[in-house]
Amino acid sequence: MLYGSSPEAATRFLSFVNASPTPFHAVHNAAVRLEKAGFSKIREKDEWEKTVKPGGKYYFTRNQAALIAFTLPKSWKAGTGLSIVGTHVDSPNFRVRPISKREKAGYLQVAVETYGGGIWHSWLDRDLSIAGRIIHSTKNGGYESKLVKVDRPILRIPTLAIHLDRGVNDNLKINQETELLPVLGIVENQLNAKKDEAKKNEKISAQSVQENHHSDLMTLLADEMNVAADEIYDFELSLYDTQPAVLGGLNNEFIFSPRMDNLVSSFCAVEALAATPAPATGNVSVIALFNHEEIGSVSTTGAESNLIPTLLARLNPSPTEHGLSVANSFLVSCDMAHGVHPNYTSKYEEGHRPMLNGGVVVKTNAKQRYTSDAVTTFLVKALVDKKGGRVQNFEVRNDMACGSTIGPFLSKMGIRSVDVGNPMLSMHSIRETAGAHDVQACIDLFESLFENFAEVDATLKVD
Repeated sequence: MLYGSSPEAATRFLSFVNASPTPFHAVHNAAVRLEKAGFSKIREKDEWEKTVKPGGKYYFTRNQAALIAFTLPKSWKAGTGLSIVGTHVDSPNFRVRPISKREKAGYLQVAVETYGGGIWHSWLDRDLSIAGRIIHSTKNGGYESKLVKVDRPILRIPTLAIHLDRGVNDNLKINQETELLPVLGIVENQLNAKKDEAKKNEKISAQSVQENHHSDLMTLLADEMNVAADEIYDFELSLYDTQPAVLGGLNNEFIFSPRMDNLVSSFCAVEALAATPAPATGNVSVIALFNHEEIGSVSTTGAESNLIPTLLARLNPSPTEHGLSVANSFLVSCDMAHGVHPNYTSKYEEGHRPMLNGGVVVKTNAKQRYTSDAVTTFLVKALVDKKGGRVQNFEVRNDMACGSTIGPFLSKMGIRSVDVGNPMLSMHSIRETAGAHDVQACIDLFESLFENFAEVDATLKVD
């Protein structure tokens, strides 16, 4: 085994992240893992609340981009609280534009749009490919949305030689519109001319996207999907780095990987729920994998959507039952945290410098960019103690802006919530760094939440 002496949970994460270049793939792979653990798929459009049973394990997805999964305790009845882990599956990247065809100086290029707050210069000179979902026609006259992942480098955003820009190391500012166009190939004038001539007399459907993208790109996608190019009607594609995630460091103590913000948290949530049997009593165990956190969570699959409120309402149909459930619920909003960087220690508040492999980080902010307070922090620490782990703390400096998470959006429901995460370096870079041992620490916290929350909560008197 390549990583025989390495943390087992971290090696499983590598497989998950390498197979999940987009939110669509992450949701699909999470669903596959849950089904292997005995979860049954339900659909929002069905009256599933009439068929779920105490002790049952269920999940549903929305638009292939978000997932809710839950386990009902064996004594479940309406009004029972929810123990929720909330994460997100999106990461900063480049999205292929609806009209992507570009040519310049003899090169085929692909127009892209930046998504989220990425460290864009980290994408330069990387071996890139594309992945996402494609809507194509089927033999029965219908249409289907299927995932695609091109498993070889086909794109690159080349830097300008230092000889032509001597100040490049002094000024890393990049024009996101003109200087981040990836190169797809070399223009084949004669071949393209024949293709264009052949298309002149074709009748173009309003549904067709053939004219919006290079024909060679459409052919590549068609080959990947085993369909004809003219059977592709639309797609959502993102660029991703083909270099796989790996363990690194002298003792494999690090993970070097793309998209750890926030696929680490999502992976840990799925693993913990899959491994935890339905309890006899206690709360409903829930995981919520949202999309679009990096751009504000405002979508039908984001944390500000009705995904969790709908779950609450369908499990608790009466106002009284709904109120009881909210009062007994607890949300752990998990997003990666800033580990202390040895080259930039002055960027951190001196008492709040989390270490990689130092355990789960509780994130607090007086301005409520994070939702943690004394009560919810106490509950997390008590849950960690049940598994014998460690807790670290992070607060941003007063002279720096603070990021945020899905926590503030979800806390509007009135559910007690806390913000936590694993420490990492190079957040939002194409290659991030985290601690290999922290993966299991995060899984342990979530398992403790699902197993022990009701017992821990009963020991604390607040109101």
